[in-house]
Amino acid sequence: MRDVGRFLRFMLGTSAVLWPLLTWAQAAGSPPPRTNAFNDPFVQVTRALPQCPVPEGPLYTEAEVRELAHVRSQHGGSCHRVGRCRLPNSYLYDAEIIPRVQRYIQQDGRFDDTSVWVLGERRLVTLMGCVRSQEQAEALEKAVWLVDDVMGVINLLQVGTERGGVRYPTSKR
Repeated sequence: MRDVGRFLRFMLGTSAVLWPLLTWAQAAGSPPPRTNAFNDPFVQVTRALPQCPVPEGPLYTEAEVRELAHVRSQHGGSCHRVGRCRLPNSYLYDAEIIPRVQRYIQQDGRFDDTSVWVLGERRLVTLMGCVRSQEQAEALEKAVWLVDDVMGVINLLQVGTERGGVRYPTSKR
């Protein structure tokens, strides 16, 4: 419970600091700034297909952060309340899970010819990027399920590098 309180204090402090910037940016006609305000782990784990569309990652406007803060605190704490998590908030697992997922994928060897990014949110691992076959996408999903503390895997991988097959928001770069 102490971590939830610290998180909420951080979010309120962030709001106070970012609100003037958001107001200025909107007044200037530019889109509101977006950041990974929740520090959701997001990393590229393989890089063999340079033409693969790059996922945008977990970016939120200040308004989205305010909307999501309550939902995330409720979802994060509910698994502990019902006995499914040993930590008081399921988001606390992500910073530990994603490096283990990255290491597992890189050391497995079957996925060296892919370009894959992973995102961790509430013990759910989202796979984004490009693989060589549907069988490889399914094998990668099954492999990630084996990593300790992973509660679910969301498979948004595509076969090949065509932009038309992308199932995730892409980076503007």
